Amino acid sequence: MSITIYPAIDMRGGKCVRLLQGDYDKETIYGDSPFSMAQQFAADGADWIHMVDLDGAKDGKRVNDRFVLEAAKQLSVNIQIGGGIRSEEDIVHYLENGVNRVIIGSIAVSNPDFAIEMINKYQERIVIGIDAKDGYVATHGWLDTSKIKAVDLGKRFADAGAETFIFTDIATDGTLAGPNIAAVCEMANVTGKNVIASGGVSSLADLSALKAISHQRVGGAIVGKALYEKRFTLKEALDEVRV
Repeated sequence: MSITIYPAIDMRGGKCVRLLQGDYDKETIYGDSPFSMAQQFAADGADWIHMVDLDGAKDGKRVNDRFVLEAAKQLSVNIQIGGGIRSEEDIVHYLENGVNRVIIGSIAVSNPDFAIEMINKYQERIVIGIDAKDGYVATHGWLDTSKIKAVDLGKRFADAGAETFIFTDIATDGTLAGPNIAAVCEMANVTGKNVIASGGVSSLADLSALKAISHQRVGGAIVGKALYEKRFTLKEALDEVRV
């Protein structure tokens, strides 16, 4: 089986950035235009683009949404967005303007009933983003760590009908140290749903390793820093995971 590659565009202050392990003080700027970056990824063959409003995640409201809507309306590529989504109004704002999937993260922890209501209402267009630090869920742009185990949260929302999860191991994010294969597999096995791995991908070998566990419902990989640091091209990544 193949997996889907999700090139990542993390937005802060209207620019394309990457953070090291979610630390807002450890930022690298890779581009001045999120739309131009999305345009390039689409031209290079991406089927999906993963966009994150880092300002939104920190502030609890939409901040960089104009770049997301521009990409959704003008490019022939699927868009999923996370960061700063705290209400149904936020979800509708994106879904009615061409965005394919909306990622619910922090509010899934603080208000799980709301998350379940949104899953029931918008079904596969809602993705549950679970960011883990030492196995426990981190929230609000990774600034806070809860007392909830990541796999327990995943199981709860899988039982409620969620079909897709994005699992990020903060310890590996932005480090180019390789993904946490064991933790990704555990999340997929516990939920029995499609899990997209996020964090740590540094090489084509990492993508090959994720492809090798695709039969365990690991359906995708979010790739950010490795592309920006030119460890490999998006075309090479797509070729690596094709059947």
